[in-house]
Amino acid sequence: MAQLTVLPSTPPTTGTPREAGAFDRERAARDLANAIEGEVRFGLHDRMLYATDASLYQVEPLGALIPANAQDAARAIAFCASRGMPVLPRGGGTSLAGQCTNRAVVMDLSPNLRTLSAIDDQSRTCEAEPGITIEELNQRLLKEGHQLFFAPDPATVRQATVGGCIGNNAAGARSVLFGRTSENLDALTVALASGEVVRLEAGAAATDARVRDLTERVVEVVSRHAELIRERFPKTVRRNAGYQLDLILQQLDAGKRVDEINLAPLLCGSEGTLAVTLSAKLKLRPIPRAKGLAVLSFPSVDDAIAAVLPILETRPSAVELLDDLVIDLALNNQECRRYVELLPHKGEQVPRAVLYVEYFAESDANEINERFEELMRAMEGRDYGVSTYHDAKAMLSAWRLRQSGEPLLHGLPGERKPITFVEDNAIPPENLAEFVRRLRAIVEKHGTKAAFYAHASVGVLHVRPLLSTKDPEDLVRLRAIAVEAADLARELGGVMSGEHGDGRVRSPLLERLYGPEMMRAFREIKAIFDPQNILNPGNIVEPGPIESITAHLRVSPLDHDGDGAPSVRVSKQVETYFEYGDQEDFAHAVEMCNGAGVCRKRSGGVMCPSYMATQDERHATRGRGNALRLAITGQLGRDGQRPDAHEPDWDDAETLKTLDWCLSCKACKSECPSNVDIARLKAEYHAQRNKAKGRAPWRYRVLSRVRDLNTLASFAPRLNTAMSRFGPARGVMNRLFGFDPRRSLPPFTPDLFRWFSRRGGSSVHSKHKVVLFGDCFSVYNESPIGRAAVGLLETLGYEVVLPRTGCCARPMISLGLLPDAIAKADATLAQLRPFIEDDSVAAILVLEPSCLSAINDDWQQLKLKSPKALRRALSQKTMLVEDFVEKRWDTHPRTPTIDEAVVPKGRVVLHGHCHQKAIVGVESSAALLRRIAGVKLEVLDATCCGMAGMFGYTKDRFDLSMKVGELGVLPAARTIGPDDVMVAPGTSCRHQIHDGAGVGAMHPVEFAARALGARPD
Repeated sequence: MAQLTVLPSTPPTTGTPREAGAFDRERAARDLANAIEGEVRFGLHDRMLYATDASLYQVEPLGALIPANAQDAARAIAFCASRGMPVLPRGGGTSLAGQCTNRAVVMDLSPNLRTLSAIDDQSRTCEAEPGITIEELNQRLLKEGHQLFFAPDPATVRQATVGGCIGNNAAGARSVLFGRTSENLDALTVALASGEVVRLEAGAAATDARVRDLTERVVEVVSRHAELIRERFPKTVRRNAGYQLDLILQQLDAGKRVDEINLAPLLCGSEGTLAVTLSAKLKLRPIPRAKGLAVLSFPSVDDAIAAVLPILETRPSAVELLDDLVIDLALNNQECRRYVELLPHKGEQVPRAVLYVEYFAESDANEINERFEELMRAMEGRDYGVSTYHDAKAMLSAWRLRQSGEPLLHGLPGERKPITFVEDNAIPPENLAEFVRRLRAIVEKHGTKAAFYAHASVGVLHVRPLLSTKDPEDLVRLRAIAVEAADLARELGGVMSGEHGDGRVRSPLLERLYGPEMMRAFREIKAIFDPQNILNPGNIVEPGPIESITAHLRVSPLDHDGDGAPSVRVSKQVETYFEYGDQEDFAHAVEMCNGAGVCRKRSGGVMCPSYMATQDERHATRGRGNALRLAITGQLGRDGQRPDAHEPDWDDAETLKTLDWCLSCKACKSECPSNVDIARLKAEYHAQRNKAKGRAPWRYRVLSRVRDLNTLASFAPRLNTAMSRFGPARGVMNRLFGFDPRRSLPPFTPDLFRWFSRRGGSSVHSKHKVVLFGDCFSVYNESPIGRAAVGLLETLGYEVVLPRTGCCARPMISLGLLPDAIAKADATLAQLRPFIEDDSVAAILVLEPSCLSAINDDWQQLKLKSPKALRRALSQKTMLVEDFVEKRWDTHPRTPTIDEAVVPKGRVVLHGHCHQKAIVGVESSAALLRRIAGVKLEVLDATCCGMAGMFGYTKDRFDLSMKVGELGVLPAARTIGPDDVMVAPGTSCRHQIHDGAGVGAMHPVEFAARALGARPD
């Protein structure tokens, strides 16, 4: 029996499931839970988390389910078919055309259907389930020693699943060389609309009567319309509109008999409307022996496009275009700015357009160099700059900007946003320049502008006109531009969809491309596979009129759109604790998640640790962004009843549960290309809830005063440490605060302030002064780290000032006690002010990265009473101790000398703190360690340690905390040998490493102090 989640308060209704809300949800959920092993999630909150994808649209599903395995998925489809309940199969949910939104039961195949098997180096094939991502698949192939890869590589390769690529017939940057998914597919195991499982492959019709019946009927439709298919189907390399009947016709034209026909390619691009993929036999390609990348900058988009045809003569594996709008947005993004800085600059001007030209070689790097020389000859006489790369890491960094292009556009300020509705035109490359010129004229005629980026090698142009979906007049413009762009694409021999599919945004335009007779053929194909019309109904066939393009919008200009979905406007009366000017305003901040799903990547970087550990949409950054948007815009209501006045709901129980597993790691602030800042929104939501209820939970109020508790405990540190480990006393604390008994509590050490006072302050008296910020942990729990910092700075010739300035308010901020945090920050700022304004103080130095993020990030955004100029001055003067030591290495009062005898013989393994990575980057610790340890330094590319302040202490989150740790840092820590050293700047990280791996990690300052011979008394 499946796990069941359904809101008991949802009122039962009767009628057919295809009528909005007209069925007994509770009964359907119970019966489905009895029929399958997986999870059944029919509660309102869960339904709404699956109401959106990466498109314009929001449609409340009937429910959501997560099958346990492929057989379970087939059982679920059979159950839904028996009840007439529509089904929408879903992978990463990153669709741009709205094909992953429907009034159906959403079947999320991404968490559990991830098996990779039957890897055959001889045939160059493998069998993959639909939930595995393309990046994960290729990483596993490489890890297991296969020099093969799956070639389709959409920009969402880190979160795009195999099933999604099949549903969309995804292609990516290298389709000029390798084709689309349909050209990289041998066979499919699918569940038909009845739940019946069949294998679609060449020869299957000869042995399987059900497959033969399907094949004969499909062949009859295709044969009857053969001439029309030849006439109306576009001849571009990339085409993904309607059903791929041309791929069946190609097999017939090649002389294949019915029992030899392979129906698998027909399902590519069918958007889950014909069958549900359970497994796929994929064709693999040999990994090229060498790769090279040339990045070419141009003064305009027109200049870049004009260079495409001569570049194609050099046989590249990819040619990708970015325009000036994307480049400018990247310059304002903390993560992407560094990728812009890699671009070639001609003189002082920042490039206005860029082409990425990639080459694969079958022999060696010499072949790449020959291609580069051929490229330079092709570019003679043109105005451009160029950089070339052979190194894999450098090429990956260069590609990151192109991969971030689409999400970056959603960070554009203003009411008008780059809208996805004509972003996938595929035009013959020889007509691309004319298409760009005429489409730009269409967009400008309608009073706006657009962003352009492209798979230029195959003529696929991604165009994002800037429009407001809240403005009824802009919606009229949207529909007009969509129609005119589709007609222009057809006129120039192209198609309106190269890979993003039809969905809600382009299905209504299909008849303009194919005509009524071909649309009738598509409906025949749909009826052959899905006679009940339960698989993702309304997409491709029976889509509705042109006006339906702007129905069911996530952001509606009216109180309700045609589907009864509420507007997502945020009440202007909300008095927030944070400022949101960097994200335009609070209303825009709430809407910033565009659903691109970058947070759903399964490795690399920090974002999103809880998703990496759970593979659950609810616990991805996108899930939390959706939950907050829905609650704050009043779309969830109370007890399942949504009110007419969409006022914020600050106490929605399900939203609170969704937020509860957010570690507030801040990774989304830097790693999300749209700069969604869930940690800030989460703290705001909790603070608004506290205000609405009149007070914060008592447990939060106590735990937020960690500095006061530590201060008291430090008067008798050994006694209090012993008491915290004494069984009965620890049991009381566990019951009071919800601590997990498996989690150790930090020890108490002698007060750093008292130690510093007893020694008479700094032992160095100099005109070179630095202030050491005494944080809660290096003062009271790990004072040897504070002593090491004092010793290190004094060894370098600085007079150290250690004032009792107070707390950074990090615990209060993280727990949502924002009024207390504001008061505490203002008080601490008042104590720091003399040092901020004192020019003789070189810097204010911090040991704990979370304190640095509070001062340099949260304090800058909270509505403090302290002047903004003072806060900015503090931020400019505040940095990590190790960062300060490294940046001034050559200008310290005393020249630093490394004692090679104490440098470890083995590795120095660094795990950076999440807030550090998000705000200042891990190099703020790594640079000094590298200066000391050289090539022995190993910087972990790991997500959060899982501790995250108080997060990892509680019983309800301990298991998740450890699971997150097991994603990277804990396995790495267990490899530490006797000659190795583990280094971590965060106290939480060191605590987690101790508890989870039994390894003691050093602070970078301790490591540096030893290496530089610092010996504090």
